[in-house]
Amino acid sequence: MAEYEFFRLLWWALLGILLIGIAVMDGFDMGVAMLMPFVGRRDVERRIVINTIGPVWEGNQVWLILGGGAIFAAFPPLYGVAFSGFYLAMLLLLCALILRPVGFKFRSKLDGTGWRGTWDTALFIGGLVPSLVFGVAFGNVLQGVPFRFDEMLRMTYTGTLWDLFNPFALLCGLVSVSMLLLHGAAFLACKTEGGPRQRAQQIGTVAGLVMVVLFIVGGFWVKVLPGYVLTGFAGVDAPSNPLGNQVTVQTGALLLNYAAQPAIWAAPAVGVVMALLAVLLLRQGSRPVLAFTTSGLAIAAVIATAGLSLFPFMLPSSLDPASSLTLWDASSSLTTLIVMTIATGLLLPIVLIYTAWVYRVLRGPVTEADIDHDSKTAY
Repeated sequence: MAEYEFFRLLWWALLGILLIGIAVMDGFDMGVAMLMPFVGRRDVERRIVINTIGPVWEGNQVWLILGGGAIFAAFPPLYGVAFSGFYLAMLLLLCALILRPVGFKFRSKLDGTGWRGTWDTALFIGGLVPSLVFGVAFGNVLQGVPFRFDEMLRMTYTGTLWDLFNPFALLCGLVSVSMLLLHGAAFLACKTEGGPRQRAQQIGTVAGLVMVVLFIVGGFWVKVLPGYVLTGFAGVDAPSNPLGNQVTVQTGALLLNYAAQPAIWAAPAVGVVMALLAVLLLRQGSRPVLAFTTSGLAIAAVIATAGLSLFPFMLPSSLDPASSLTLWDASSSLTTLIVMTIATGLLLPIVLIYTAWVYRVLRGPVTEADIDHDSKTAY
């Protein structure tokens, strides 16, 4: 295997790991925010729910920054097309994310039910909108995005914000929302007691079943969905140049990798099995940590399914298939990828060890007594 090919494949895998990290770590924050109005019936219960993620949500959001930074550094053409073409969707996402810190900081400043209800709604929106937009974005990537390059590699994007919310993309968005609801419910089962825990388990059970059904429906849908096949390109270790591609459109092409490599059917199978296991564990209520672990594995398997279905494409073009960005023509130089690999090898273990230590220190449920004891400092 050529050196350049190896590092391109490595960073394709690392980008997938970062996306999984975003969904697993920041995902339960979003799930908890969506669940908060329904799990907490009294103000103190809602404060309990908020304070389960209060100490960690800012650290979890760093995974989102890492993901964006990795795309910028490792796959600049992908960054340029996605962040330009999805500009309004990104703006919508950022506006929703801004509601989270404001909601956390302002909610408990006043005692009025109207004041706190307003910020509860803001936190709910800050969880729902990003969950939906992330799934919609994945749905559009799977279908292809309307962009093209001219002979000077200048990009033209012809889509609109409303075009992104097409039926298949909305299905993917609902998969994302239900998936993160399940994950957030599993986290609350670990971190709360009594009524909030029971209600989280009930909602999480329903959300997990909905996720499985929608995920399977999406699997059948892609059989009739146009996909993209790379029929010619400069080579796996050639300099990045998307204009050298030869791409054809073929119905059901998203399943071709599974026909060529049947072993990767393990990804969607693990996604379904882990989600159902999380549902079962939530319903039993006896092993919440295992339920949280299995819901995280379900998220990882769903994202892996999308990546394996697209490979080697990273962002297909529905407007001009030959302009599609693949792993082989959207990466940075070999030197850049090597430097990034060294930096990641040194720093990522530190981040993971520190994160594990933080969660160990903060283990255990948040109770009503904790809120009463720290009523002036708790969210």
